[in-house]
Amino acid sequence: MKSVHKKNRVATRRSSWAALGAGALALSLMVLGSPLESSAASGNDSTIVYSVHPIAIQASRSLAAAGFAPGSCIAIAGLACYGPQTFHTAYQVPWTINSHLAGTGEQVAIVDAFGSPTVAQDLSVFDSEFGLPPADLHIYYPTGKVPFDPNFQHGLQVGWAEETSLDVQTVHDLAPGARINLIVASSPYGNDLNVAERFAVANHLGNVMTMSFGSPESAIKGGGNNLQLQQADAIYRQASSQGISVFASSGDSGASNGGAFANASFPASDPSVTAVGGTDLFVAADNNPSANSSSTDGTYSGETAWNDSYPATCPFGCSQGTFGATGGAPSSVFSASSYQAAVSGLSMRSTSDVSFNASVYTATMIYLGFLGANSSFYFFGGTSEASPSWAAITADLDQAAGQGMGLLNPKLYALAASPSTYSQDFHDVSIGNNQLPFPSAPGYPAGAGYDLPTGLGTPIVSGLMKSLAPSATLSFIQP
Repeated sequence: MKSVHKKNRVATRRSSWAALGAGALALSLMVLGSPLESSAASGNDSTIVYSVHPIAIQASRSLAAAGFAPGSCIAIAGLACYGPQTFHTAYQVPWTINSHLAGTGEQVAIVDAFGSPTVAQDLSVFDSEFGLPPADLHIYYPTGKVPFDPNFQHGLQVGWAEETSLDVQTVHDLAPGARINLIVASSPYGNDLNVAERFAVANHLGNVMTMSFGSPESAIKGGGNNLQLQQADAIYRQASSQGISVFASSGDSGASNGGAFANASFPASDPSVTAVGGTDLFVAADNNPSANSSSTDGTYSGETAWNDSYPATCPFGCSQGTFGATGGAPSSVFSASSYQAAVSGLSMRSTSDVSFNASVYTATMIYLGFLGANSSFYFFGGTSEASPSWAAITADLDQAAGQGMGLLNPKLYALAASPSTYSQDFHDVSIGNNQLPFPSAPGYPAGAGYDLPTGLGTPIVSGLMKSLAPSATLSFIQP
């Protein structure tokens, strides 16, 4: 009975999307070169190697049949499962802006390495499950397209393929009307990813760019003198000068990035980038876990800094163990910019700037179709989710304002400086920390106002719209 009801509900939504002008999935691909020989230059001491850490746990078909109700998922799997409706409600993200789908007229650039062989098909399954409109997806390969090999370097390409599908589906979730431009580098080396980023900026493939990858600053040889870091910094500064908002994940291994000292992640630590940390988001549908639950009520209940290793804030009995903790630490490379120095109280640039749900215990549901018999929906977590979420929200802000926000940080810190706009525009996350359970690992507490694990907090998008695009007309009903 639930399955039939769900199918009818999705069919109704599809007809509504059609009334707003949505058509079949639009997909284009552009291969612009061959993989660069330099990408394999492991002997180059200046090479930055970026990594991604999406956290994925396979969901049973019974949970999908039940419509991914968070209470049911908690009862059966020990993990909440959130779909687009939950996030739109919890963070007050509009479905339409000025009577057009959120994101309409905007483009979001997503930069990844390797890509996914099934990214378009995965997105179509995701859209069908949650009643979203068909997407406008365009894929570019500025350094050439690499054949997918799941066995390459012990599954390295699999992790990036998971990241790619997560990024694309997340952006379409929160900005369903936006064109998605996926720019795929042929390796995770700094030279190839710099080419991909430069391609996105030079061709202005969006007023928003997101990068869900990073490297601990301590792993970048030469620090601020590293040529690839300097090239990337120049790209981000160029993006800012062109009115492009750039986002990156703060990391998933606490304040220390798994080490014994405070260790920010780059490119999140760059002052021209908005660093996005992670939280555990709790909503009304979590409150009564039951295998028979069908509620997807996303009414906001609260948040903590994401840290599965901290027993006091590991959700739902921590039945699945520890997965990670949000990054957030002072940079050892970049000084604090004027927009941040007074708030953080630190002389060096500090991450995070803002945050979004990132715990796999309060997971976003993402479809992966390249895993053969194991292709299905997965519980996903990590700040890999948080960066594209803020990118999509900013595309919505751009649409509402009729222009690109550009470097978002000065605007956000200015809003946070006023108690009235701060409470209107942000959820202040004041519980938890990002210290890993190692004897010498540092960490930082969440607290009132700005803190390193969660930055200024998570978005109340209706409030941000009121502050940054006050004339926009918003609707929070899914068409």
